[in-house]
Amino acid sequence: MSKTNVEKKKKKAEKRKKLKQYVAQKGEMESETESKKKKQSLQATEEEEELTAEERRKLERKLKKERKKKEKQLMREAGISIKKVEPKKQSGSELALAYLTSWSENPEEWKFQKTRQTWLLLHMYDKEKVPDKYFTILLDYLQGLQGNARDLTVQKAEAFMKEFDDSNAEDPNLLDKCERIRQVLQLLS
Repeated sequence: MSKTNVEKKKKKAEKRKKLKQYVAQKGEMESETESKKKKQSLQATEEEEELTAEERRKLERKLKKERKKKEKQLMREAGISIKKVEPKKQSGSELALAYLTSWSENPEEWKFQKTRQTWLLLHMYDKEKVPDKYFTILLDYLQGLQGNARDLTVQKAEAFMKEFDDSNAEDPNLLDKCERIRQVLQLLS
């Protein structure tokens, strides 16, 4: 090996040694009293000056990771659970109904969302997914429906009506659905 490679390896070994000493000192600092911490922090700051900014950053990350690991371990030993609570995401129906409400109550803040409109058009005949309270708002919303969405909605409603006329079922859910289809057809035709 050339002399430059040997010198580089020695420098790297010295840096590693300094990092290890620094980490060890930081670990001792966390467990000792205030006065000892002050003395060691003076020594650590002198050694920190010898480290590059990148090395310092790496070292700080390692220390932070170790602190968090120790905190978790202490929490586990104390019997405290460390479960992250994720906020509950709204379902598609909740989002679509909020979209519809926003359209009716805050038209200046309302913004068109294709996915919400599609959900509403797919589920508007289902009384459980779109309650009567929202269906009346949806009928007002459908008056402004334009283009292909309007044409497809009419076609689907007509197809559903033919299907219900052929079945002659007296199920109350089917009757409610049929009534909603009639209202949509009267509005859009």
